[in-house]
Amino acid sequence: MQRGFWFLLTGLLLFIAGCAAVTASALLWARSALTHLSSDAALSQPGGASFPSSTPTPIPPEALLEARAIEAAFISVYQRVSPSVVHITTRATAFDLFRGSFYQEGTGSGFVWDQEGHIVTNNHVVEGADQVEVILADGTTASATLVGADAYNDLAVLRIRLPREKLTPVTLGDSSRLQVGQWVVAIGNPFGLDRTMTVGVISALGRTLELSDRPLGEVIQTDAAINPGNSGGPLLDLDGRVIGVNTAIRSPSGGSIGIGFAIPVNTIKRVVPELIARGRYRHPWLGASFFEITPAFAQAFRLPVDHGLLTVQVVPGSPADRAGLRGATQRVRTRFGDVFLGGDIITAIDERPLRRVDELVIYLENYKRVGETVTLSILREGQALTLQVTLGERPFE
Repeated sequence: MQRGFWFLLTGLLLFIAGCAAVTASALLWARSALTHLSSDAALSQPGGASFPSSTPTPIPPEALLEARAIEAAFISVYQRVSPSVVHITTRATAFDLFRGSFYQEGTGSGFVWDQEGHIVTNNHVVEGADQVEVILADGTTASATLVGADAYNDLAVLRIRLPREKLTPVTLGDSSRLQVGQWVVAIGNPFGLDRTMTVGVISALGRTLELSDRPLGEVIQTDAAINPGNSGGPLLDLDGRVIGVNTAIRSPSGGSIGIGFAIPVNTIKRVVPELIARGRYRHPWLGASFFEITPAFAQAFRLPVDHGLLTVQVVPGSPADRAGLRGATQRVRTRFGDVFLGGDIITAIDERPLRRVDELVIYLENYKRVGETVTLSILREGQALTLQVTLGERPFE
């Protein structure tokens, strides 16, 4: 019985030793495999996925230099231009049935135009305000007076009285040379956060903003974050030059979703000097109303062209009237409303084809001045004619 016991004990010890040997061998194999795999670029997984290598991929020196150059450009723009950006606060009297009269406060942005104390901003920032204050980058606060405003282009000029050395005017660029994809910088006071800088690119050029009572044409679209309070602040290129005034966003939430709009600087160059000199901007005016012709309309009423502007009414004594433009002579009732026929059809202005009334309005606003002459290409009773019209000033509304 003792012999059987020692036989079983010896067998158990041999079995344990064998298991230990197998385990040690398995651990050595696993260690070798892991060492081999860690030297590969990645560990392949089912479906094509992979684990990244534990060794980071070095950034090419030339890429790092380029990134740092762009970073340095952004820093330089902010350091040079932020002293020119101002914070505008407004107070306006409002009335509530329960509270009676009370002050309503607003905020926006602007920038120093010259050392005479002129500040450029949006008209909607200061419209209806009883009191306006301007806060400079160094914290200096000054009461501002309204020099002039143009609701159509949404621009206004304020003036503050401070020593010239405290005012740092901006440098103006040229919006006719802009390109989609170009880096841009916005500086302003979104939600009252002074001199906030955001960065993006020009997303599109020549956009038309359809406002409640007019089209605002040739605006710049950007994905640089623009929020309430940015209105009136500058949009800049990487040289720190103003290329636009941030004026609107398109957003279902009221905050930035990357679709912002800026009035181009060439419009600012045209409007602001007149606001300073006259207090208002003189808008070029033909003095006629029009109806847009479509192919379906042309076919229904047998017009000689598929597109163009049908003259409905000419204001007596207006530039169009003096040039001989003729309005409608017939009024036709249809189930869709009254249609006016018989007037001259304008097909082009200065050889630019016209399909929509907006195209005519935007061309006059952005490319012509009061007193200049335009050439209208018209069709009158099927005959092609041209009329020379000297533009007048749109009556004040």
